[in-house]
Amino acid sequence: MNPAASHSSAMNQPGSILYLTHGGGPWPLLGEPRHQELIAFLTSVPQRLIAPEAIVVISAHWEEEEVSLTGSARPEMLYDYYGFPEESYTIDYPAPGQPQLAAEVAEILRQQGVAAHVDPRRGYDHGCFVPLKLMYPAADIPCIQVSLLADLDPERHLRLGEALGALRREGVLFLGSGSSFHNLGSFREPPGGPSRKSNEAFDSWLTTTICDGALNEAERRNRLLHWSEAPAARFSHPREEHLLPLHVCYGIAGGPAAEAFSMEMMHKRVSAFLW
Repeated sequence: MNPAASHSSAMNQPGSILYLTHGGGPWPLLGEPRHQELIAFLTSVPQRLIAPEAIVVISAHWEEEEVSLTGSARPEMLYDYYGFPEESYTIDYPAPGQPQLAAEVAEILRQQGVAAHVDPRRGYDHGCFVPLKLMYPAADIPCIQVSLLADLDPERHLRLGEALGALRREGVLFLGSGSSFHNLGSFREPPGGPSRKSNEAFDSWLTTTICDGALNEAERRNRLLHWSEAPAARFSHPREEHLLPLHVCYGIAGGPAAEAFSMEMMHKRVSAFLW
C-alpha cells in the first residue's frame, strides 16, 4: 500500500499529534531496502503536520519509575542499539533541546497529578533521532523527550497523555515513537511468512480502535486499556513498550485519529496515526 495513503478522509487542518513506527534500529537512516516505505512516509509526512516550533517525543526507548524529560540544551546522541554497521555509531542529529519547555511540561504534569522530573543529562535515543533526521533533516527545531513509565501500565500512559493535553497548543508537535508491530523474531520471516495473518489481525484491530468514529470515547479508551485481549495482541507485542506511545498520543488527543497510514516494513504491516 502507498505509505501516504489515508485510511480515512483527508484532513482539513495540519496535524499536531503523530504516532509512528521508527523502524529497526538505525536501518531507516542507512537506506535498508525493507524500510523503503517507512522512509518514504517519514520524509513526506511533515507536509501533513503543523510547522512545529517545538517537538515533544514520547519514545519507546526510555523507561523510568516516574515520568522524566530531557533537560539538556544540547542533548548528546544515545546509540542504544548494537550489531549495526560502523556508520550507525557516528549518526548526528544536533537539534537543540529546550530546557525551559521541559521545565514547563514537568510542572504541568505535576499540576495534573503526574510525578515528573527533568533529567539534564539524558540525550536523544534512536526512537527520537531516527525519525526526526528523516522528517526534519535541518535539525533546527527544538526537541524534548518524555519517558514511558517502567511499569508499562496502559492506564497510567493514557493519564500521562491526558495530562500532556494541557500543553496542546499551536506550534507544539507531539510525536509518539514506537512500532505498531514489534515481534523481533518474526521480522526474520520471508514475505508472506506464517505470522503474517496474526500481524494483519492486530493491525486491523488497532486501526479500528484508533480511527473508527462509530466508537465513543469510553469504548475507545476501554479497548486501549485492554489491548492485550485483542487478536494476536501478545504475539504482536510480547512486551508493550513500543505500543504505549500510542496510548499517550490518544490521551493527548481525546478522540479518534484523522488519518491512518499503512505500510510494509521488514515484510510486516505497520501503521501510523495522525490527529
